[in-house]
Amino acid sequence: MKKIDNFFDLIRTQNEMWNNIPHEHYTRYSVKRGLRNPDGTGVLAGLTAIGEVHGYIIDEGAVKPIDGRLRYRGIDIEDLAQGAQSNGGFGFEETIFLLIFGLLPSKKELEEFKETLSSMMKLPAGFTEDVILNAPSNNIMNMLSRCILAMYAYDEDPDNLSLPNLLRQSLLLIAQFPIMAAHAYAAKAHYFDKKSLILHTPDPSLSFAENFLYMLRPDNKFTKMEAEILDLALMLHAEHGGGNNSAFAVRVVTSSDTDTYSTIAAAIGSLKGPKHGGANDEMLNMIREIKANVKNWEDKDEIFAYLTKILRKEAGDGKGLIYGMGHPVYTISDPRTAMLKEKAKLLSETFGFEKEFTLYDNIETLAPEAFHAFKGKNHPICPNVDFYSGFVYEMLGIPQALYTPIFAMSRITGWCAHRIEEVTTGGRIIRPAYKSIVNKTNYIPISERKKVL
Repeated sequence: MKKIDNFFDLIRTQNEMWNNIPHEHYTRYSVKRGLRNPDGTGVLAGLTAIGEVHGYIIDEGAVKPIDGRLRYRGIDIEDLAQGAQSNGGFGFEETIFLLIFGLLPSKKELEEFKETLSSMMKLPAGFTEDVILNAPSNNIMNMLSRCILAMYAYDEDPDNLSLPNLLRQSLLLIAQFPIMAAHAYAAKAHYFDKKSLILHTPDPSLSFAENFLYMLRPDNKFTKMEAEILDLALMLHAEHGGGNNSAFAVRVVTSSDTDTYSTIAAAIGSLKGPKHGGANDEMLNMIREIKANVKNWEDKDEIFAYLTKILRKEAGDGKGLIYGMGHPVYTISDPRTAMLKEKAKLLSETFGFEKEFTLYDNIETLAPEAFHAFKGKNHPICPNVDFYSGFVYEMLGIPQALYTPIFAMSRITGWCAHRIEEVTTGGRIIRPAYKSIVNKTNYIPISERKKVL
């Protein structure tokens, strides 16, 4: 161990030497850090016909905030969600069809599509035992990534990039993802949380949302309202443009002409991060801390004071972030948030979480004020979809370990759509530039080198 510690010291020293890049270099070389322009807008890296995320306009060179807009294949997400509710309450399958094929299905097409997805839900023989139970993980996202990679071995034609094969692989993974997630959680609960191992197979007659609750709950029971709310959450998370981190990861990896399974596994790794899909976990952790330290959840002054402590890095996880607030694109509003908030209110009234809902509502109002007071800036900050999603899942009795996997269970639809679009329209491997700032140095023969450890 002593020798390893020495190497750690060397790495630390070298990192201090080489990674201390002067900030002015980024300005000097016009580097777009994080692929962001100086005004915070995203660098235009591609074109897409799948999803549109809009939260500002450029007016005479300046960013002008506007109400957020999210469209799937040109259709506003609000209209898509309202249509699903008026047509029986479940719209995620229709959303999958829309994102993959680019248009809304007829009633007959949707029925046939649901039957096709249902027929593809069953995992390969022995998959749960060999892949999930033999090497369980305490992190479901890690397990899902391994599940997706393992599917390569079960595919007789895994590297074929033809459109029919891409469609087959995409629908197969979309259909099987909920079963992988449910079984991965069952394995975690058994091997790590010391609970009974309960595995359910999907019911072909149920929707995606119904099936997930059916497989997750030991008694298979759920209400129509619970399933409809989960279905809405799946619709809202299904796609968010080609510039979000995981969709861009799909584009980058796809552009190398690799297989579907490697590509989707990379997207899962991206979504797992707390700056992306993992933010709903961080949001719930923050809320729990606020609940434990704010005595009166209706006292706005007390809540404001604690939010300020978080911004000052005196509370929270020490990063100075109020999770669930702010978005890289949306400025005035996130169109998904209002719909989830409405469902959160309904669930809180149904299951007795009214006080918690009041706390969320107060934080939503006070967080921008605290931020403006702390930063001295007055640009708009809105709650994003993560603000209420974790709360909704908590009231549905879904374990926190599944919050980000549910996000992935939905977003895999958008990932597959972007992969198909990149294969059919991309054509070039994505290869941005990084400028080296190291001067040329001479090679030193080993006999002349000084000992550094």
